[in-house]
Amino acid sequence: MSEPDVVAGGTVVTMHYTLKDPEGEVIDSSSGRDPVAYLHGAQNIVPGLERKLTGKRVGDTLSAEIPPEEAYGERQGDPQPVERSAFPADSELAPGMRVVAQGKDGESFPLWIVDVSEDTVMVDPNHPLAGVTLHFDVEITGLREASEEEKSHGHPHGPGGHEH
Repeated sequence: MSEPDVVAGGTVVTMHYTLKDPEGEVIDSSSGRDPVAYLHGAQNIVPGLERKLTGKRVGDTLSAEIPPEEAYGERQGDPQPVERSAFPADSELAPGMRVVAQGKDGESFPLWIVDVSEDTVMVDPNHPLAGVTLHFDVEITGLREASEEEKSHGHPHGPGGHEH
């Protein structure tokens, strides 16, 4: 299998990145760690960054400003209280945690915990970065064609494969 020349659908991309908020504060970074890998075209990263990485090559660097509508969306709805008893008694809940709730029709959806008290857990339907313009600095460190298994699973696997 030949290695792809550019970032395109079905390509496993490895990259280093730094993510900053509009004030320049670092939110996350791969600095000091191994590069991160994602499967291009499988919605593994925010759409705006994926779009800007299309066509890039190994060694390319990019600074990208991604507006909320191309990242985690605009904020919709407000935090709501949920009785603590709705959560398993032994669960350790903390602000920032992501939990999955089930709707009336059985559909699952994520919520983020914003506050925990003895009787109440405040949950927010918005991702913590909803409504935030994201600033990425990226360096492409590697490209390879995704395996059929990776494409069917929708994400890259490590060197030894992947077990679900």
